[in-house]
Amino acid sequence: MGGCFSDMKGGKQAVGGIREAATGVEPQNDAVDFFYKTQGFQQLFTRVELSLSASNLLDRDITSKSDPMVVVFAKKRDGQLEELGRTEVIMNCLNPEWIEKISVAFQFEIVQPLEFHMYDIDTKYHGVPAKTLKLRDQEFLGMANCTLSEIVTKQSRRLTLRLQNKSGNGGLRNLGAITVHAEETVASRSVVEMVLRCSRLDNKDVFSKSDPFLRISRMVESGGYIPICKTEVINDNLNPKWRPICLGGHKFGSKDNPLLIECFDFNSSGDHVLIGKMQKSVTELEKLYREKTGANFVIPSTRDRQEKVLKGQLFVDQYCEKEQFSFIDYVSNGFELNFMVAVDFTASNGNPQHSDSLHYIDAYGRLNPYQKAIIEVGEVIQVYDSDRRFPAWGFGGKMPGGTVSHCFNLNGNPGGSEVVGVEGVMDAYANALRSIALSGPTLFGPVINMAAQMAAQSLSSQYNTKYYVLLIITDGVVTDLQETTNALVKASDLPLSVLIVGVGNADFASMEVLDADNGRGLVSSTGRVATRDIVQFVPMREVESGQISVVQALLEELPDQFLSFMQSRDIKPQPQVSTSAML
Repeated sequence: MGGCFSDMKGGKQAVGGIREAATGVEPQNDAVDFFYKTQGFQQLFTRVELSLSASNLLDRDITSKSDPMVVVFAKKRDGQLEELGRTEVIMNCLNPEWIEKISVAFQFEIVQPLEFHMYDIDTKYHGVPAKTLKLRDQEFLGMANCTLSEIVTKQSRRLTLRLQNKSGNGGLRNLGAITVHAEETVASRSVVEMVLRCSRLDNKDVFSKSDPFLRISRMVESGGYIPICKTEVINDNLNPKWRPICLGGHKFGSKDNPLLIECFDFNSSGDHVLIGKMQKSVTELEKLYREKTGANFVIPSTRDRQEKVLKGQLFVDQYCEKEQFSFIDYVSNGFELNFMVAVDFTASNGNPQHSDSLHYIDAYGRLNPYQKAIIEVGEVIQVYDSDRRFPAWGFGGKMPGGTVSHCFNLNGNPGGSEVVGVEGVMDAYANALRSIALSGPTLFGPVINMAAQMAAQSLSSQYNTKYYVLLIITDGVVTDLQETTNALVKASDLPLSVLIVGVGNADFASMEVLDADNGRGLVSSTGRVATRDIVQFVPMREVESGQISVVQALLEELPDQFLSFMQSRDIKPQPQVSTSAML
């Protein structure tokens, strides 16, 4: 495949080896797996990673080449497509090799149809994280489909498919091909962090110096290499030193497995020039660090089949191995998730006495959007809360005395906000609608601050084994965006995540701003940047339309948010000691 690499801000950012990518041990979401196990579903599947590449893609751009991205879908029995993941965007390339992998659960006993949709990403969206891109705004390049078993049963575990148009054929035009390679995921707690630099690189530019970056690839059993990591580009520098790269053991396998390390000179056209390459294992890279020596790059000779040894060298300035724990390691060793619920009582929801209100209580038992959200969300999140006692609040409601409260106890008890289970939340919600008038404005700040206060109190405990999750159910019309941002930035240092569930058909643009999936951290009015992303936004209309699973949607980011806090405080799971062992 061609030498094309991932695009973000002109293709110059790192992919696959940044520190944030190592917050979890395995690529799957083990919070989702844990939920299904508690429901009686055993793990009758094997996790596989799909690596994707393509060739001879159709060029849709006028002055440059296409900027492709692949979206992978599972096709369900009813024909609906459920998104499994996306690659990164690659700039100016018709023969791309993507670094981002797609994790899939391979279930031996069922047929699992997959669809691969390829898009050319418009230039104005360069720099926008792939997961936030609206597919309807991008140009369709082609699609392919197969079953997962077709891939994994191949001896090479590699399958090449011809791209077709949406009608199911390629027509008279060759749309290109996509190649899918599957590998079983290897669980590993080992993480290697390195700082790499080079010296005396060959200059490939005429009027300036090279703009180098490294790409690291792993050898696969069937032969060939699959890229696992790319550093950022350093402009105009023949002696570059890159930011730390962090590689999980599941990416490189054994420390003795050979890795291909290539150094390229970046070109915005996508035609990057190879400066040099070498083959080193993690063990050999560790040796370079211990001995404080460099390794020379080589390049294929144009005259014969021998390789030319270059003066340019690779050095490992820092090397350390760490043990990183999974979400399950914590929750199975005494760590608890404590859930809190806040319900929107603002007037934008409509008069509860009218049938078109989001708060209308139907006499025949049909659930309104808030009741549906409470039940569907509650059944998922209560699995992780051992005592199932939820602090439950309302906000934006006018109290019987006439004052508007932006954080009141949903159960009407001034002495405590806790209710028991989903049933308790439903009962408290229905009762509150009878005594609390809808008002406004919509202020999230007070309930976030209340949740943050509870989370802060737990830090003073000697045995800090609690992590808090605030669930806000709202119609999406938020009026205190800056105050909410300030509260979230302040809370980002605490053991707290905020799940915002949007009900109704309102414009949720402000919610998506709070969910910092655009790669830009929230900034408070004083200029302070959030230390980590603690918000996940889920629009219930997408859940109801079948676009996403409520379990997957709610738990998509929670494990990484949980782990990022534990790692920031260097909190490790301590194996529980049984009572009998203490006797």
